[in-house]
Amino acid sequence: MTDPETLTVPLGERSYPIVVGAGLLGEAGGLAARLRGPDAVVVTNDVVGPLYLDAARAGLGERLAGVHVLPDGEAHKHLEHVAAIIDTLVESGANRDTTVVALGGGVVGDMAGFAAACYQRGVDFIQLPTTLLAQVDSSVGGKTGVNHPRGKNLIGAFHQPTFVLIDLDTLDTLPDRELAAGLAEVIKYGLLGDAEFFAWLEGNVAALRRRDKPALQQAVRRCCEMKAAIVAADEREAGRRALLNLGHTFGHAIESVTGYGEWLHGEAVAAGMLMAARASGLGEPDMQRIRTLLSGAGLPVAPPPVGAARLREAMQLDKKVQAGRLRLVLLHSIGQAYVTAEFSAQALAGALARADGGAG
Repeated sequence: MTDPETLTVPLGERSYPIVVGAGLLGEAGGLAARLRGPDAVVVTNDVVGPLYLDAARAGLGERLAGVHVLPDGEAHKHLEHVAAIIDTLVESGANRDTTVVALGGGVVGDMAGFAAACYQRGVDFIQLPTTLLAQVDSSVGGKTGVNHPRGKNLIGAFHQPTFVLIDLDTLDTLPDRELAAGLAEVIKYGLLGDAEFFAWLEGNVAALRRRDKPALQQAVRRCCEMKAAIVAADEREAGRRALLNLGHTFGHAIESVTGYGEWLHGEAVAAGMLMAARASGLGEPDMQRIRTLLSGAGLPVAPPPVGAARLREAMQLDKKVQAGRLRLVLLHSIGQAYVTAEFSAQALAGALARADGGAG
C-alpha cells in the first residue's frame, strides 16, 4: 500500500488540499481537525450512508450536528432535494460557521455543495467522494448544482470546497458498473491533455478494473493534478476549463433525452468522447485506440439509438453555447484538446448519426 499523497488546488486565500490514500475516512478526529467552524452537517444518500456514515461520525466526533440522507441516483438531483438539505441545516441550528460535509458520489457532492453555496449566502463544505467519478472529477473544482428537466446542471453555482478527502477504500464497495463509469472520466484526462497518461491507461486498465490500490492511487492523483492546474488557471470556465467537458456536450444530451439515470454519467461521457473524436476527424488508428480503451474499461462506444435530431436539440442547451452558437471540445490528437465553434457541420452530423443506430 502506498502512502497518502496531498495535492493543493491553488486559489490564493481559497486554496484547499486534496488528500488521496486508503483507510483515511474513519481516522478518529481526522475530519474534525479540518473544520474551520464548530460543527458540521453530513449529507449522504441511502446507499452510501449505511456503508460509510459511521466512519464519518468517527472522524467528526462530537462536532457532528446533523445528518441528511438523500435518495440515491441522478433522477433525484433537483431543487426539491436541495431545499430539503437546507431544511436540515436550519433544524440542526447551522450558522454561517457550520460546515456541510458531502459523503457520496457526484450527485451528493453537487447537491450538498449547492446547498452550502446557498445557505446563509455561503458556508464551508468538505468533499468525501466515494465513487471513482467523483474522486477524479466532480469533487474538485467547485462546480455545484442540480438538473433541470430540459438540461443537465442548468441550475447551480461555483462554490469551492475547503478540503477534499479521497479514501480509495470506498471503491471496494462500488458496483462494477459505477467503477467503469468513473474510468470514463479518468480516460478523459488522458485524451484532453496527457498522451503519456493515456498510454499508461492502455497498459493498466485491467489493474484499475481489479481495483488495484497503487494503480488507482496513481490514476486518481494524476487526474486531480490535472484538474487542480486547470481550475487554478480558469476557475469559472471562461476558457481553458471548458476542456474538462470533452465528451460532455454529447454525453449530457444523451442523459437528457434518455431520462436521467438510465445511462450513468460516465457511460454517456464515454460514448460522447468517441463522438467528439469522430467529429474531430481523427484518423482511424487513434479512433481504434480510443475505442479499445473504452471497451477495455467496460464502457459503451456508441450512443443509444435515440435519434440524431433529438441529441442535436438537447445539445443547444449546453452551457458552452454562446450567442446561439454551439461550441465543442474537439481533439487535434490524443492528448491535445481544444474548444471551438468552428467545426465541420458535416463531421458533427456524422458523429450524431451514430444515434440513429450506427456503430461507434
